[in-house]
Amino acid sequence: MGYWSRVRGLSRRLGAAWPWVWRGAWLIVLLAFLGAPPRPLVTIGPPQQVHTINPKIGVHTRLTDEVEPWKIKRTLQMVREMGAPWIVEYFPWAYYEPSPGDFKWEHPDLVVDHARAQGLTVIARLGYVPEWARPKYTVTSYIDPESYEAFGDYVAAFVAHFKGRVRHLIIWNEPNLSLEWGKRPPDPAAYVELLRVAYTRAKEVDPEVQVLAGALAPTLAPPGHPEAMSDLEYLQRMYDAGAAAYFDALAAHSYGWRFPPDEPAAPDVINYARVELLREIMVRNGDVAKPIYITEGGWNDHPRWSKAVRPAQRVAYTVRAYQKAAEEWPWVEAVCLWAFRFPWPTHTYRDYFAFVATDFTPRPVYLAVQQYARGEAP
Repeated sequence: MGYWSRVRGLSRRLGAAWPWVWRGAWLIVLLAFLGAPPRPLVTIGPPQQVHTINPKIGVHTRLTDEVEPWKIKRTLQMVREMGAPWIVEYFPWAYYEPSPGDFKWEHPDLVVDHARAQGLTVIARLGYVPEWARPKYTVTSYIDPESYEAFGDYVAAFVAHFKGRVRHLIIWNEPNLSLEWGKRPPDPAAYVELLRVAYTRAKEVDPEVQVLAGALAPTLAPPGHPEAMSDLEYLQRMYDAGAAAYFDALAAHSYGWRFPPDEPAAPDVINYARVELLREIMVRNGDVAKPIYITEGGWNDHPRWSKAVRPAQRVAYTVRAYQKAAEEWPWVEAVCLWAFRFPWPTHTYRDYFAFVATDFTPRPVYLAVQQYARGEAP
């Protein structure tokens, strides 16, 4: 038999076998589907209540990029079980209004409704500019005055959609850093104008919504530095630009770095108590009645990061930070430390801020706060 005859014979046999090959492939797929574990049915569930001796305990969650509903629910369950009634969560403008007037509320609805079912109060951080609202080749923190009204539209739509479900808004994040102000020098007056637009639009929709300003990064930048402005200088310049009329409370970031929470505040030191200096500026400007919400802060226990502490120190400092706010700072409404859990490991020092590992394993700091919130002796 010649070569081509053998090829034709093989082709005929393969052609006859193809129907059985396809049937076998479909059978394998069907068996795999039937044998796979079922996807969990994630329901909101009945309303829960947070049991805690300290109603100021909170955390900053990171559910913005968490896509699996069961993980969203489990994260918020664990927040409640730790004894924290407050969360800060990020709701990026670019994610939820990808084109003008086209709002995508499915994911934020999931987060907010699960949080409320767990008995948690949500503080919503708004920012992150979509491409259509900024010039080409600019970063997502870049916003110019021509887009302030567009941001105001997003704020108004957010407040309207979540009316009765979300009562606290943070307008922008760390605008005293160039990185968070479009890689431009920080501009307190420009931020106050953005704040004015956001505040006005929010209050038109819901007069009861609480607008938080600032969320300033604690820095020791010298005057005129192009990359950052001292949070103390920035806050005073906000007041100078008329900010007092456009916020109900101040959001503050209060990182301890290597200092214990009882280390005294000083203008040349970044520590947990630095928030007291922000409070002094508010008092000097007649804002005694406005509270402060600590919306980021805490300690890191990475073994090789220069600003980290040892794991046992982090545990003790974190518990004491919550205690200090409850015992000594009546003007602090909530302390939401960074960060509860990341959707995936960053493989950097940032992972060592987490209270819970990506796989939901509680870290020692979680267990210590839980024990404290229950009123149990360590």
